[in-house]
Amino acid sequence: MNIKLIAIGKTDNKNLQSLIDEYQKRLSFYIKFDLEVIPDIKNVKNLSESQQKEKEGELILAKITPTDQLILLDENGKTFSSVTFSEELQKKMNAGIKTLVFVIGGPYGFSETVYAKANGKISLSLMTFSHQMVRLFFIEQLYRGFTILKNEPYHHQ
Repeated sequence: MNIKLIAIGKTDNKNLQSLIDEYQKRLSFYIKFDLEVIPDIKNVKNLSESQQKEKEGELILAKITPTDQLILLDENGKTFSSVTFSEELQKKMNAGIKTLVFVIGGPYGFSETVYAKANGKISLSLMTFSHQMVRLFFIEQLYRGFTILKNEPYHHQ
């Protein structure tokens, strides 16, 4: 299985980017992983929230193939512990999914078109985090999930 994380806008903070790079490198020992960054939309000041979500949605959906399983990182999604998230990853691998795509939306979330295409939604927390931090937290959780599946000593109960 391949895992792809799609995010909107680049990570400006060098320290966060360094940690994201570190966890991407660690994750590569377990699975093929790609982080695809969609550039910020230009002239957003001239767009309404819904117009911005629609434009971002078009860019997101352009990165998805019909066979991809699309999971949105959404504040109203299902929450998991690290262990249950690792079990969910195992189920996806067992189901023969070729590419599992997770998406971090823009500042206003997702368009209705993106929600309609999604196969599920997960939430990392009831708290709100910056989109740049969510990238790090999510990639770390992917890494943690694979170490749990391999019974490696990274995660402690």
